[in-house]
Amino acid sequence: MSNTSSFKPSLGLLDATMIVAGSMIGSGIFIVSADITRNTGSAGWLMIVWLITGFMTLTAALSYGELSAMYPKAGGQYVYLKEAYTPLIGFLYGWSFFSVIQTATIAAVGVAFAKFTTYIFPQVSEDTVALNLGFLLVSPAQLLSIVVIVLLTYINSRGVKSGKIIQTTFTLTKILSLFALIVIGLLVADSTVWQNNWQSAWTLRKLNTDGSFESYTTMAAAGAVAAAMVGSVFSSDSWNNVTFIAGEIKNPKRNIGLSLFLGTLIVTIIYLTTNLVYSAVLPLHDIATAPKDRVGVAASEVIFGNAGTIIIALMIMVSTFGCNNGLILSGARVYYTMAKDGLFFKKAGILNKNGVPAYALWVQCIFACLWSLSGKYGDLLDMISFVVVCFYMLTIVGIFILRRKQPDVERPYKAFGYPFLPIIYILMGLSFCALLIVYKPKFTWPGLIITLIGVPIYYIAVNSKKKSTATL
Repeated sequence: MSNTSSFKPSLGLLDATMIVAGSMIGSGIFIVSADITRNTGSAGWLMIVWLITGFMTLTAALSYGELSAMYPKAGGQYVYLKEAYTPLIGFLYGWSFFSVIQTATIAAVGVAFAKFTTYIFPQVSEDTVALNLGFLLVSPAQLLSIVVIVLLTYINSRGVKSGKIIQTTFTLTKILSLFALIVIGLLVADSTVWQNNWQSAWTLRKLNTDGSFESYTTMAAAGAVAAAMVGSVFSSDSWNNVTFIAGEIKNPKRNIGLSLFLGTLIVTIIYLTTNLVYSAVLPLHDIATAPKDRVGVAASEVIFGNAGTIIIALMIMVSTFGCNNGLILSGARVYYTMAKDGLFFKKAGILNKNGVPAYALWVQCIFACLWSLSGKYGDLLDMISFVVVCFYMLTIVGIFILRRKQPDVERPYKAFGYPFLPIIYILMGLSFCALLIVYKPKFTWPGLIITLIGVPIYYIAVNSKKKSTATL
């Protein structure tokens, strides 16, 4: 009697757009430009990497609009892959999503929140030990990350309205804060720094920590761009989270596609202009060698002086808190749909009295907290970028398959620029993945192995489902 049988559509276009933008903007934009600069060695190529990533993200989002209008129900990308290919392909995505993509991202964003809280409250430093378990040393930053994850899970278990208030409020706050940082940064820009950074803007080369440069061969240069894009792709990921909560969005056939476009466009503009600010206030070498890669902190100190550290720390705390809320809110809906298909814990397919999959939320919470304790989430997220892009490509290829396979299904919205933009995305994605396989294999094989582990698990789940059905 305490449970409900269906989701409650209570999210409007603004809420959906804030989930897209809020899930994308975490701590990455304040950090990954250091590694991109080391790989590309120029301001122009720093911008090109972000521009390529932005173009790919927008193209994918516009393509997903067709799929979201066809299947406006919980599960999003898991559903699209299952419909276009087979239940196994859908499961492999859902398995990767649960085991690493979503849960490790939640952990990483949670620890990022804690790391920047340290600038205000040094007691929660990641460099001290709060618990010594013998086999594991736990820092105050990890404990704070767990507290934040548990708190946001509890809030979202109380109903989607509670989650949407946090999401919309925090995302609007961080978007406005970032725009303020961009405007003030451009106003105080150092013309000498700008000119020096843009003198050899289109020369692609490796920038060493001692300030020296190394030239690339043609193929090595392509590999360097792919390696640089690992950071920008990670920072631009999670835009598809809004598709997971389709069952809770008002007029989903219209609003999901529109929110995907608006959210990714807003974030792409913010990311490009933020990097322009970096190149306007920091010498290229300072971007590449920012302490712990925290370019945002270094830039804020130049823009705001002594108060810069506290200002950027507060901005990142707001950013990561809102980001994790969006990730936690949306991720559980994938496990809910998988459970309905008999491919996840049965209880995950039940909605509580508040109309949310509370069990799925808490299972996700436990795994994210374990990743927070492990300290290995950062390495895994680098490794999973390859798999994430592979699944995006498969999903976009699915548009072509579904137009042949299900020609009569209603399509209120059709992929913008079809077939040209989807094909361009697929070709760019293939190039990115191929270059990573050749030049950065450590970013590919672990992700593939994690995904393939899902194959035997799928067949175990299917056999278990058949036995259960036969018993009934």
